[in-house]
Amino acid sequence: MAHSNRSIVTACARAAAVVLACCNLGAGPVTSSKVNHVIELFTSQGCSFCPRADQLLAAMAREPDVVAVSLPVDYWDFIGWRDTLASPAFTARQKAYAAAHGEGQVYTPQVIVNGVAGVAGGNREEIEQAIKDAKGLDGALTVPMRLSEAGGHYSVEVAEGGGGPAGVFVLRVARASTVHIQRGENAGRVVTYTNVVRAIDKLGDWTGETATFDMPGTAPDGEGFVVLVQKGTPERPGAILAAAKTEGL
Repeated sequence: MAHSNRSIVTACARAAAVVLACCNLGAGPVTSSKVNHVIELFTSQGCSFCPRADQLLAAMAREPDVVAVSLPVDYWDFIGWRDTLASPAFTARQKAYAAAHGEGQVYTPQVIVNGVAGVAGGNREEIEQAIKDAKGLDGALTVPMRLSEAGGHYSVEVAEGGGGPAGVFVLRVARASTVHIQRGENAGRVVTYTNVVRAIDKLGDWTGETATFDMPGTAPDGEGFVVLVQKGTPERPGAILAAAKTEGL
């Protein structure tokens, strides 16, 4: 399924203080294992092909070395069911990937691997091949990063590395959300969405030097955080150089 509409411009809503410091990646409690690849699934409650992809993402999310998130888009709302989890910001992110990859349209379900490769979201073989092809491409997942928590306060430590400059983004993620879809192509289905992104905010910029970023606030019950260091801009996103997730995601 494919659909094109007007470009949607998005901006990060909140900012956080950035503190440059020596980065000791061996100190303090670690909240996540090393991440080897990042899977972003663009999905919709109004897309009949998406439930299979949603199930596949749920399986991939169980791997400790994988960051797997769902980003529900809103461009299928016109067919009779308004996606209860969708955000124009996620539609904008998918369109930005399409522009960066030289594609003329967007579709669901689509998976973006490490920010550099896009494939059909319901095809496990294509996703596995994209994971192989995207390994290390343009510096993807080559920069060490650590996400730690102490006393309810989160800190992000990014080591020195190549590929900068890049933005540091925090994604607030709901671990699971079950929706009873009442109209549209999936009318009558009950679908559980895994690691649903609820907000994307920019913490700051990474120049390639060692840096520490403070994360404000805490996640509500049933939610956690994903942190990405990504090249490019929100309008033209590039390779994800580093990623981390809190426990339970």
